[in-house]
Amino acid sequence: MENFETLAIRTQSERSKNNEHSTALHLTSSYVFDDAEQMRAMFSDEVEGNIYSRFSNPNTTELIDKMCLLEGAEAGWVTATGMAAIFTTFAALLSSGDHILACRSVFGSTHSILTKLLPKWGITHSYVDLNETEKWEEAITPNTKIIFIETPTNPAVDIIDLEWLGGLAKKHDVLLVVDNCFATPYIQQPIKYGADLVIHSATKYLDGQGRVLGGVIVGKQELIDEVKLFARHSGPALSPFNAWIISKSLETLAIRMDRHSESALKLAEWLEQQSEVELVKYPFLPSHPQYEIAIKQMKAGGGIVTFVIKGGVEKGRDFLDKLQLISMTANLGDSRTIATHPASTTHSKLSEEERLETGILPGLIRISVGLEHIDDIIGDIEQAMG
Repeated sequence: MENFETLAIRTQSERSKNNEHSTALHLTSSYVFDDAEQMRAMFSDEVEGNIYSRFSNPNTTELIDKMCLLEGAEAGWVTATGMAAIFTTFAALLSSGDHILACRSVFGSTHSILTKLLPKWGITHSYVDLNETEKWEEAITPNTKIIFIETPTNPAVDIIDLEWLGGLAKKHDVLLVVDNCFATPYIQQPIKYGADLVIHSATKYLDGQGRVLGGVIVGKQELIDEVKLFARHSGPALSPFNAWIISKSLETLAIRMDRHSESALKLAEWLEQQSEVELVKYPFLPSHPQYEIAIKQMKAGGGIVTFVIKGGVEKGRDFLDKLQLISMTANLGDSRTIATHPASTTHSKLSEEERLETGILPGLIRISVGLEHIDDIIGDIEQAMG
């Protein structure tokens, strides 16, 4: 099997004695050993097997195996949330005195980890504007251990050239960690361009229906070994039920992302024609500043569209209040279309200066385009602008 859709559907754990067609659900906290010798051998890592579901479970193992195939990774781990995946990666691979170089536009909670939590343990960071490519190499220091990026970024949907950045990381022997949440492995596979680890909030498109929380880390075996060591003892484990849900959801990821992307492009093109809109950003719009990079490394533009509505914060909030079909909720990547105002919600903890530096203007609206009919999505946005 080589094709994405087939791998996503046909990769599954071994069937039980009941010979079920769909993967069985393994709701157990621990496992029984055949004898004392087997128990000893498993605890000493001489043989593989399930000991305790904080360590492994058939459902989490299946999800890991599937995500490794879809991302082209050697190994992986899954966590309770996307933020647990990010923090686990940093905590497992960094020591006091290490430095992280990150793109300036990162998710609000990632920003808080970099600025408020990691400094407690002597881990520093620097931000670089993704458009100022000449400054990235200048910002790498002797103690830089990780380059961390999102592409597309949240919420400005800016694009970073993965091939260029992968080469830069390799040149300086620095780990490249990519948050691939917005694109998913169907649209973009950062490991092909030199990424050492790829992270997902599985809560978003991987589940795709707003049901469960989860996080994914995949990449090089030696790095995942460090992640496992930290995670097994610190306990950010993904529940078997959530792993089962996410694994089943991956079976429809390709067809969902095709629809999300198709509708998002139509919405972006429509928004560009509206007099109430100052700016529209979508990776596959020719007007996007990094359009050429996007079409080089992405299969489609994804499901996130951002636009700036004239009138600033007040107009942005008024627009949200007038929406009738589209949801206001703290999520994205759902089957339901979602609208948020990042300046007052997801990125409200940033200062006004920090928001402006990352492209979050006062009137910026982020639309996570769902699976409803595009005419209904556009219709609701049109009436809310009135």
